[in-house]
Amino acid sequence: MTVLIDTPLWPKHGTVWSHLVSDASIDELHAFARRMEVPPRAFDLDHYDVPVERYDELVAGGAEAVSPRELITRLGRSGLRVSPRERRAHRGRDASL
Repeated sequence: MTVLIDTPLWPKHGTVWSHLVSDASIDELHAFARRMEVPPRAFDLDHYDVPVERYDELVAGGAEAVSPRELITRLGRSGLRVSPRERRAHRGRDASL
């Protein structure tokens, strides 16, 4: 089981972001996030969004640095990846609350 983090490339809110995932277990991902004090609000169905400012700390804490392509490949192989269609459906439910 491995927690992975991709290169911070994704711009939003005046910074760039990485994705933090597990290639084996959402429980493992949540446990790592709690240990590293990643806020629960950063979780987005199958990953945490983390700002570039946290990247080195998360790697030092045990996350394996990978390319965005490698992260998506391994997340997909794990069976944990939420498809774009599932993501849209989930967001649609949130909007109705």
